[in-house]
Amino acid sequence: MTEQDLDQVDAVERQIYSFPWTRGNFADSLRSGYDAWVVRDGERLLGYCIVMVALDEAHLLNISVAPQAQGLGLGRRLLAWVEQCAAARQAHSLLLEVRPSNLVAKGLYERSGYERIGLRRGYYPSLRGREDAIVMRKALAVHPIPGGFHGD
Repeated sequence: MTEQDLDQVDAVERQIYSFPWTRGNFADSLRSGYDAWVVRDGERLLGYCIVMVALDEAHLLNISVAPQAQGLGLGRRLLAWVEQCAAARQAHSLLLEVRPSNLVAKGLYERSGYERIGLRRGYYPSLRGREDAIVMRKALAVHPIPGGFHGD
C-alpha cells in the first residue's frame, strides 16, 4: 500500500463499515512504517491489510475485502499472507480484535486457528453506543520467506 492507494482504500473502507477508518488513519499507518498491502485485479482494489510488528508479536490492525470480492476466499488468502510475512519478520504470534457482530470475520479467524484470549469492553463505536472487541491470537511458525517481501 502506498499513498497513491489511499483514495481507493478509503472508498472501499466506507463501503464496508458503518464506522470506517479514516484516510488519515491509513496515512498515519504508512508514515509509522507498518506493513501494508493491497490486492488488485488490474486497477480494481479488491482488498487490503495493515499489520504492526513489534518485537516478536504482530498485530493485525485492519484487513478488508471489497464487497465485489467477498465470498471468494480472498480474506482467507490475505490472512495467510499476513501470517507468513509476520513469521518472516520473526513474530511468534499474530493478535487481532474482531467485533462479536462480525460473524463472517470471526468465523474466518476461528477456522484459521485463532483462539480467543480476551475481551475489550466498549472498544468499537456502534449504532447502539459501543461494542466489545473479542481479542484473538494465533501462534506462528517463524520462518523466512525466500527472497524476502516488501510492504507494498
